[in-house]
Amino acid sequence: MTTAWLVLALGDNREHGGNDGYDDNPAEHYSWDSTVQNHARLAVGDVIALWDRKELIGVSTIEAIDTDTAEKVLYSCRQCQKADIKRRVRERPTYRCGKCGALFDDPTRTKKAVTTYRSRHGKEWIAGRGLLTGPELRALCDAPKSQLSMRPARWEKLRDALLQVTGTSIAPTTGSAPEEGGDRRPIPGGHRRANVRTRVGQGPFRQQLLKDYGQVCAFTGPAPAAALQAAHLYSYADESQHHDWGGLLMRNDIHSLFDRGQVAVNPGTGLIEVDDELRGYPLYAGLHGSLPLVSLRPEHEVWLAAHWRSHRTKP
Repeated sequence: MTTAWLVLALGDNREHGGNDGYDDNPAEHYSWDSTVQNHARLAVGDVIALWDRKELIGVSTIEAIDTDTAEKVLYSCRQCQKADIKRRVRERPTYRCGKCGALFDDPTRTKKAVTTYRSRHGKEWIAGRGLLTGPELRALCDAPKSQLSMRPARWEKLRDALLQVTGTSIAPTTGSAPEEGGDRRPIPGGHRRANVRTRVGQGPFRQQLLKDYGQVCAFTGPAPAAALQAAHLYSYADESQHHDWGGLLMRNDIHSLFDRGQVAVNPGTGLIEVDDELRGYPLYAGLHGSLPLVSLRPEHEVWLAAHWRSHRTKP
């Protein structure tokens, strides 16, 4: 059974507790350190579901976990030295201790050497706002009443809950079991340090596409917002810009095939063409020779023509 982790990501709304928080970008990466319970249990291939206590933010599969060391500043109550402190927005003194009730403006600061962790999970990210509430997510955990920021759950429960609310399977892939009796070799594990690149502005880019087109895949038609990705019609890695009218909403699988050039739009006919190897699947065979299901602007046609030449024109 695949393990799923419900992890808390509060961003700028995080209450000031015993530390300064973490640099998270939910659609790309999630950070934690060795002061967090269950810190060493997350593994590549696990499903990670991010929430903000009120609702699901999104879900994906962990592609890699980068580790490092750092010196962390910890904050505690000046009177009892406990870390259960909260910032008071409208009242003074600034902080209140949840353990002893002490009020103070300046918490005690100590430094501690920690191991840091950062998941990378952007490839299969599925936005989940509005799909599952906080209580519904808690019920999926192994310990529903747990207060931990990283809680184990069952992937099968999460998958079925998403299926029930969307009516379609929108969950990330988690791999498949080998055939019975097959040659199963251990897969090397461990961690390595790596630089993490994030797409600045990807969220607003997707929101603009949803505003322009609604919940519609450009090639297959209406779909839940959580199943749609903001697809650049050019290589963002090369351009590093979100060009006006340079993207369309695509269902997760279509986006992946489009990036590989296996699904493309013929600039001569304006029709969608699908690679021969995909036409054995009815889901994709039906796309071949059809028109895109959204109105294309001239800018879209320019980018799509360049995409066609990049993947379909033989040198």
